Amino acid sequence: MRKTSAAILSRSALCLLPFLAVQSANAEITLYDDDGTSFSTDGYINAFYVNNDVDRAGDQFDRRQSRVKMGFLPNYIGFNMKREIGDLTLGARSSFWVTINDSETAATGTAIDVRQFYGTIGGSFGEVLIGKDFGLFARSNILRDELLIGFGHSSDVVGLVDGGGVSFGNIGTGYPYAFPSSQITWRSPEMGGLNIAVGILDPYDTNEVGAPGKAYQDTPRVESEISYQADIGGMEIYTWVNGAYQNSENTDNTVTDITSEGVGYGAQIKAANLTLTASGFDATGIHPLFTNNAGQLPLQEVDSNGYLIQAGYQIGKMRVAGTYGRTEDDGVTGGTAIDYENKGVIISYAANDYLNLVTNFSRVELDDETVGEIETTDTLALGATVAW
Repeated sequence: MRKTSAAILSRSALCLLPFLAVQSANAEITLYDDDGTSFSTDGYINAFYVNNDVDRAGDQFDRRQSRVKMGFLPNYIGFNMKREIGDLTLGARSSFWVTINDSETAATGTAIDVRQFYGTIGGSFGEVLIGKDFGLFARSNILRDELLIGFGHSSDVVGLVDGGGVSFGNIGTGYPYAFPSSQITWRSPEMGGLNIAVGILDPYDTNEVGAPGKAYQDTPRVESEISYQADIGGMEIYTWVNGAYQNSENTDNTVTDITSEGVGYGAQIKAANLTLTASGFDATGIHPLFTNNAGQLPLQEVDSNGYLIQAGYQIGKMRVAGTYGRTEDDGVTGGTAIDYENKGVIISYAANDYLNLVTNFSRVELDDETVGEIETTDTLALGATVAW
């Protein structure tokens, strides 16, 4: 694979995941609540013992590697503010994400990554978000992933086995990561289970070639999501469709304009203790792993698509889930068509409302459609999560 895959993806692993699904399952701590103003905090800490069995083409990189790392979600602490002023509700959130492994080559240089820093204005019109938050395209695909509190795949070719950041969950094996971006996003009032979100986001370069050519976008990136939630016959049903659109040009008229567009979709059904989830995406001119095109790769109008199928079952305090995800990339990450596939099982035990014990096994396989299989890596992760 060319440098853009291993080097850029390894660096990008340091700035992976978050998400408010963890927060919604745990009570935030209120620090102040008086006179129409509240201030609260929430957080998430996790660590896993990880054993990777790497089998790559040839024998040069085959090995069994043991690590102590974070899982799919990094560690973070968040702060929330809300104030009622007349007919408006003003809010704000900042969250700070920390990797526990980035001091490996930088002494005690643990990095702090600010992934959310935004304000909200709410009223009868819905809510407007201004600032930095996760994108809308592929957002629910990730939030509904059973591996969110687990580990997921840890591809060596992608740079994850020895990397200092998180694992990938099902990033690249079912959906791209909805990277945090500066944005102005409107969310509709709740309409009988129907919710609509539309935002303009800071665009990304897709056809940068360096001097004298310079990529530019004369309109922002547009992302949206429509979701619907309902209880039907004792079943909880959640469905969604999201998308992204952007056009990128270049001052060098020999460089082709690139239209980037993608659609994500999915459905989740909960009936008693059983949860079934299916999602997918189809994109052109969008990085199949990172929606912000980390590293500013010349994407061209290359196609990628993927899907994720999962089933989970709750047995008292224990939850068992199986997952299968696949992404087909026609040439963005490796220069040739590569298929990424992940199979996994996750078992979690909720000791109480704040502590989870987690076991996760995953097998990731990468196949180049030209040269054949290039990697199979088995990953066993045993860990715990603490959230508030």
